[in-house]
Formats: sequence, C-alpha cells, structure tokens
Amino acid sequence: METNRSTAEKLLLATIEVMADKGYLGASTKEIAAAAGVNEVTLFRHFGSKSNLLEAALDRYHYADIMTELFATRLTGELESDLHLIAQTYQQAMFRNKKLIRIVHKEGASLPIGEHVHRRHREKLRELLRDYFADQQRRGLIHADPPDALAQSFMYVNYGCFISRLHSDFTEPDDDSREVIRQSVKLYARALKL
Repeated sequence: METNRSTAEKLLLATIEVMADKGYLGASTKEIAAAAGVNEVTLFRHFGSKSNLLEAALDRYHYADIMTELFATRLTGELESDLHLIAQTYQQAMFRNKKLIRIVHKEGASLPIGEHVHRRHREKLRELLRDYFADQQRRGLIHADPPDALAQSFMYVNYGCFISRLHSDFTEPDDDSREVIRQSVKLYARALKL
C-alpha cells in the first residue's frame, strides 16, 4: 500500500481486501492489521472492532459523497445527458466498490453492522434524484409524478444493471452494461418529456 495513506485508510483498504478473500467471519483483526502494516492494537485504537471497520469502510467508500458532488457541480439541467452522467457515475462507483458490495451480499443479515450504513447511501441518492426530478417538473421540462417514485424506479434500473455483473470478473462497466444504461436513459428521457 502507498506510504502516504493514513493509518485509518490503510486499515479500511486492508479490511476490504481481507474480508473479500476470507469473508467477514473468516477475517481476523490480526490479519487485517498485518495487511495494513500495523499492529492489532492500532486497529483497535482506530476502530474498536472488526464490525466498526466494515461499517467505516462502507460509509467511506460507497457512493453518497460522490453523487452529492455530482449533483452539486456537474449536472446541466438537460435531462438525457444528466441522467446518463448520473447512471455512469453510479455504475463506476459500484464497480469500484465491488469487493465491498460482495462482502455485504455474501454475508448479508449475518453481518453485525446496522442497516443504516446501507440506507444512508440509498436514501441520499434517492433524495438527490427526487429533488432533481421535482425541479425538472417545476420548470415544466418533464411530466411525471411523483418524483420520489420516479427516483426509486431509476435507482432500481441502475442497481439491477450493476447487480447482474456483481459476480463477474469485470472491474468496470462492460459494453453490455453501458448499452443497457444508454438505452434505459433514452427511454426515461423520452417518456418523461411526453
């Protein structure tokens, strides 16, 4: 690992690697600390427990912050191009975090982390999309209601596209995924502008 990363960052990245390989239950804090190049006491000093490490990794590396920045700075108000950028950014974030998401999917309900960790990211994206669609509606650019249901629907399409590739060897969206996203965005934009 790079030497300019903080100890906490090294521990979070090591957590993802070790748990992706051995699973949550199979990964020991001693192995995680060794993979991060620190001792186990340092791990406990920074995070307190293995479950706190996984929770912190999910919170740090998932997509809420990336999407917040995208909505605040990069959207233009042109529906189709905005939806395409949102979908692309979401897919890239999900593929980048594939190991982390595999851990959660593989061990699911047996993980000792709260649902709030996952929910924060989903809720933030839904809120951003809902507000975007509501603004488009207020400006008379789209005809759709309610914006919250539209946001949820758009999220499901994008999540489904990603989850179909979760256990593949792809490290980024493949041509098929990109085409599904492109076509679904065109469909959404066309339907909303009617």
